Amino acid sequence: MNSLKRNYELALEALEELTTELVSTDTQMDKSVRPPPSLAPLPLDQILAQFGTLPRDALFLGAAYDGLPILLNLNDPTPGPILIAGDQGSGKTALLQTIAEATPLTHTPKDLQFGIITKHPEEWEGIEEIENCMGIFPAYHNDANNFILSLADWAHNNHREKRFALLLIDDLETVAEMNEKVQQSLRWLLLRGPNRRVWTFVTLNAGRTEKVLPWLNAFRTRLFGMIENAQDAVAILPTRDAALHLLQPGLEFILNENRQWVKFWIPPVQ
Repeated sequence: MNSLKRNYELALEALEELTTELVSTDTQMDKSVRPPPSLAPLPLDQILAQFGTLPRDALFLGAAYDGLPILLNLNDPTPGPILIAGDQGSGKTALLQTIAEATPLTHTPKDLQFGIITKHPEEWEGIEEIENCMGIFPAYHNDANNFILSLADWAHNNHREKRFALLLIDDLETVAEMNEKVQQSLRWLLLRGPNRRVWTFVTLNAGRTEKVLPWLNAFRTRLFGMIENAQDAVAILPTRDAALHLLQPGLEFILNENRQWVKFWIPPVQ
């Protein structure tokens, strides 16, 4: 995720007025082992309040161990769609929920909206009340297909649109069960969406990678939660030195930036 450096600089911009003790950019990706930061126990709203006002085009993903936020620059399509891989119980859904619950704290509905496709809509109770939410669509209902088709149509025609849209798909396997027309629209969104203000985040159970191998090449950027069995990660890891089994489930994730691993954590949501 080479554009993370740029996004890191966005974070510095947002925080430089709050403190004069920030780490230098030369040490921005410090990988040394350290205990969880004192910010970790704080809920999402308090963490974001400590970070201050983030840039309008920045999407909050989590917090690095140097105390700065991990941000995705929505105006830079370089990272492409985001794959979130890990074992069952590693926190993949929690990361999606963090992204969703952060949106009303950082963006107005006219700036950013999101929609969710999931096999377990009960896990998203209360999210539909967020003004930025376009809907929670059960993967086994036709509404999920229609949402992807309508989002692709919007992306095709949003030449003057200022708003961003997030497509959150909880479990890549649901994609393989959709009809051919929907799959074609989704493939187009994965390929062209970030250039057309549509960003897709998809989770993957690492132990079931073989079910979705044809889709993996669409994801240049991959975030990893805990994966106990290294063999399960072979098909999706850019390198083999990630020590994914040491990540704390439900809290810690890593990403590969400039051939180095960056560990970050997600705050609890309320």
